[in-house]
Amino acid sequence: MSDIKFIVDGMLGRVARWLRMLGYDTKYAGDLRDNEILEIATNEGRIILTKDYQLYRKANASGIKAVFVEGRTHIEKMVDLSRQLNISLEINIEKSRCPKCNSPIKPIEKESIKDKVLYSTYKTYNEFWICTGCSQVYWKGSHWKKINDSLNKIKTFPLKNSS
Repeated sequence: MSDIKFIVDGMLGRVARWLRMLGYDTKYAGDLRDNEILEIATNEGRIILTKDYQLYRKANASGIKAVFVEGRTHIEKMVDLSRQLNISLEINIEKSRCPKCNSPIKPIEKESIKDKVLYSTYKTYNEFWICTGCSQVYWKGSHWKKINDSLNKIKTFPLKNSS
């Protein structure tokens, strides 16, 4: 995966979750002030993703890479990001990060999560992953199809007519 790291403002929480699933190290700055976001971006080499035009302007004036994200839905926002930054729209589970806390996830033996998931989930699925930060357990359940359907929508989203 790319070494690109992001810090995402409070208006792009869903985008942060998507970027994490795609394997990008993405901090969510839900309640941070602009100057705190700018400081983190500078200190950690992160690209600021924002819907706040003033923050976007401040970052660029300070020589900090920032992207003004357009779109109303998370699909439109991800389309905009993929076009502006050439974001990979493929999930590689080995590179994915926890959508909740941004920590890497790793495969875990089925037996060791028996008491952490519903019995029906345990019986139905054989592959599981666990977050190295918050210990959330993941598997390729029905949500996996929804995730891939959304990624396919993003990949095939029609371009705006520029005439």
